[in-house]
Amino acid sequence: MSRIGNLPIHIPAGVTVTVKDNEVTVKGPKGELKQAIASDAIQINIEGDVCTLTRADEERESRAMHGLYRALLHNMVVGVSEGYKKVLELVGVGFRTSNNGQILELILGYTHNIYLALPPEVKVETKSERNQNPIIMLESCNKQLLGQICAKIRSFRKPEPYKGKGVKFQGEVIRRKAGKTASK
Repeated sequence: MSRIGNLPIHIPAGVTVTVKDNEVTVKGPKGELKQAIASDAIQINIEGDVCTLTRADEERESRAMHGLYRALLHNMVVGVSEGYKKVLELVGVGFRTSNNGQILELILGYTHNIYLALPPEVKVETKSERNQNPIIMLESCNKQLLGQICAKIRSFRKPEPYKGKGVKFQGEVIRRKAGKTASK
């Protein structure tokens, strides 16, 4: 019994879902996404503005793919209708960021600046205000790609537990540790 896989996907107005040759295409106001369905055990049924997924048998792999493809399809529908947005914050003295088109420049305390070329599907905006931590705002209709890019940026300088310096998501709470105390 897959609780996630059995849930129906409601398709909002302005979004079209088509299935052709084991490939699902979702088009909407924010863009177009495609996903290949590798398993023959999953069937996609579109009736009006509701999309449901069914599986042919009760094998372990079929049950796993049922929930996976339903989640992927739901993320695609939400992405092309509303889009996804992630905000990263740079905490540390001298940490700065700027963008020139799709090239993101990060200054994170290393001897060199880090340049990251972002794909055209991701919109980037940087904000640096006085007495505030620099902010990177990323927006995309593809949740998977957006998460990968955020993880890549974060991997350059992960938040450390003593001072909390590093690249973190906005609103993320870093578990802090007490430093060494002087011995007598």
